[in-house]
Amino acid sequence: MPDHASTLREAETPRTDEHLAGKRTPGVALLFHGGTPCSQVIPIIDGEAVLGRGSHGMEPDQRMSRRHARIQFDGRRFLVTDLGSHNGTAADGRPMTANLPTEAQRVVRMGDSLFGVFLDITPLTERGVILREGKILGPALQEVFALAKQSSLFGDTLHITGESGAGKEMVAHAYHDSGPRHGGPFVAVNCAAIPQGVAERLLFGARRGAYSGADANAEGYIQAAAGGTLFLDEVGDLDLQVQAKLLRVIETKELLPLGANRPHRVELHICSATNKDLKTLVAQGRFREDLYYRIARPFVHIPPLRKRPEEIPWLIDAAVKRTSTSSIVHASLVEMCILRPWPGNIRELLVEVRSAVQNAAIKCSARIESRHLPDGAGTVLRSLSSSPDAVPDDVTPPHKSFDSAEYLRIEQALRAHQGNVAGTARALGLHRTQLRRLIERYGLDPQRYAPGTEDLDGPNHKLDLDK
Repeated sequence: MPDHASTLREAETPRTDEHLAGKRTPGVALLFHGGTPCSQVIPIIDGEAVLGRGSHGMEPDQRMSRRHARIQFDGRRFLVTDLGSHNGTAADGRPMTANLPTEAQRVVRMGDSLFGVFLDITPLTERGVILREGKILGPALQEVFALAKQSSLFGDTLHITGESGAGKEMVAHAYHDSGPRHGGPFVAVNCAAIPQGVAERLLFGARRGAYSGADANAEGYIQAAAGGTLFLDEVGDLDLQVQAKLLRVIETKELLPLGANRPHRVELHICSATNKDLKTLVAQGRFREDLYYRIARPFVHIPPLRKRPEEIPWLIDAAVKRTSTSSIVHASLVEMCILRPWPGNIRELLVEVRSAVQNAAIKCSARIESRHLPDGAGTVLRSLSSSPDAVPDDVTPPHKSFDSAEYLRIEQALRAHQGNVAGTARALGLHRTQLRRLIERYGLDPQRYAPGTEDLDGPNHKLDLDK
């Protein structure tokens, strides 16, 4: 009997020769069902898939109709049509009108189930979402882990790129644990947090008398990592003089502490990481070219969390279980988290989910819903009134004129302030005129959120923008 779709299996070592190449296969994946994360792939055959209660081998969702909705792919877009369901359908968080095709760019909600749309379902089909030593890994992270393991077996350096909070230290640990020095120490250093005046001493150590106040020998990070792995996070922030000494350590495997007359042998792996472009830093004269060529290859890139939506339900579930043993995750919370860009990636998501658990507890709610997320959680750290053209392509797909994260943030604030535009503007840190333009851009109607008028159809009512 096959495993249930919601089962998270302990990982086997992925095949390093497994490349997800060839023709892309668009499809849909059931990501959340009945309060439980899952990763069940549903193919789109002949351009469409009809979803309903118990279809495609899914366990029945009692809030779904037998023929709930149709999802079509026209070669460029996913179009969703509600087939007259009892409880409705939402595309990217927006309720749909029955029998009116609507584009979905990330997630479709039917009943208490969430379906992600994927331009290429092949990676999720072949690899799924797995658990490895307590870490949740979707297909992209499995590929990164496989490459890190390969690098640890055949070399003594690895460079990791990716946004802040995407999981660079997690990959560095995987590099260390998979290599021949796994029995040695793992020493992590945040280079951005080291004051320039003491960076050399902290990294390379110092001998007694090397400087005023040095009354004993001091071991540096490199010596502490001997026989293991030194992880240099934000390596691009190192001072140029320190970079020169680091290059010598890598090339000669000799360490010369401050105040020492003779170097001594040191064997270690060096793993570096940055969320900056080292090539740009080299061009600007802020990073040594010779060091770049020594540590920048081989490298792995960690995609941001917004490009790994299949992991989000599992991360939420794990965070909630660590915080509360009795709380229930509602589909609206997962839906909202999938829709938001999370500039702080996993780190930010976990912090905000824990806050949502606490907010739900304060309000005596056993169910954690989207309304329990703190205002602005997971949204891009920029002015809401900035030009849509400034939004990165991977944050606002693919129509930059509609920013789903921005829309949802404004919509939530209007709901929280019961349609009061002035109060909403203050909460968002905007001038009322700026908010007025955004409300018009997104076709929102503040009157919909006024007390007793929640069911009004916004487009049929005049906007009260001076309220």
